[in-house]
Amino acid sequence: MLTDAQAEAFVEEGYVRIPGAVPGPVVEQCTAELWAASGCRPDDPATWTEPVVRIPGLGTPPFREAANSPVLHEAYDRLVGPGRWQAPQGMGTFPLRFPSEKDPGDAGWHFDAGFNGSGGEYRVNLRSRGRALLMLFLFTDVGPEDAPTRIRVGSHLDVPPLLAGTGDEGREWFELCGEAVPKSEGRREVSAVGEAGDVYLCHPFLIHSAQSVRGTAPRFIAQPPLVPTGLLDLTGAEPTPVERAVLAAAPGGLKR
Repeated sequence: MLTDAQAEAFVEEGYVRIPGAVPGPVVEQCTAELWAASGCRPDDPATWTEPVVRIPGLGTPPFREAANSPVLHEAYDRLVGPGRWQAPQGMGTFPLRFPSEKDPGDAGWHFDAGFNGSGGEYRVNLRSRGRALLMLFLFTDVGPEDAPTRIRVGSHLDVPPLLAGTGDEGREWFELCGEAVPKSEGRREVSAVGEAGDVYLCHPFLIHSAQSVRGTAPRFIAQPPLVPTGLLDLTGAEPTPVERAVLAAAPGGLKR
């Protein structure tokens, strides 16, 4: 269960790491499925021909179990609020990264979009429609050379002021990233390293980036959203840690 100190760190820094959130046997089952889906062989580096292989969402029992461990359910409740998130029925796209001299082409700083606008564009609003958390599931050990996701600590606080007063329609995601990313420059950077089975739970506005593998081992992670049952309540007397961060960064931000 998350401690008060961890919840406070989440509000200030934008993420919390939960070691061993996914049991080892479940990790092994998930990793085996990812290798099979990739078309690559773990014992034959000659099959690792691309810097990144993306596997679409998988909803098999091992992945459902991984996303719904008891320790994660407790953490979802603590950060998002009981009854305010949907139990994951699988996981989204898996970026599998391999040692390569090729540019993966996806290593830019960004934060993830929340919902599709009426014109099909990606959008984000202050109440974080469509996304309660960004989650990083480590299915292999991830060290400094193994393409750990880079995180700008506290960068989730740079986004809400840019959404203040924009209402439920919010702003177009790409344009918003173009303002939020430069605003976050200079913040301390950390890497999402850890052991297979660790999970990082991140604020939906946290700015992060992929990078290339510099070592010799492949890196398998999943980065699904935790989907909310509604919108952030930025008027309540007892805000959740996700809401507290938004309110700290953009007090009165709902006003048009």
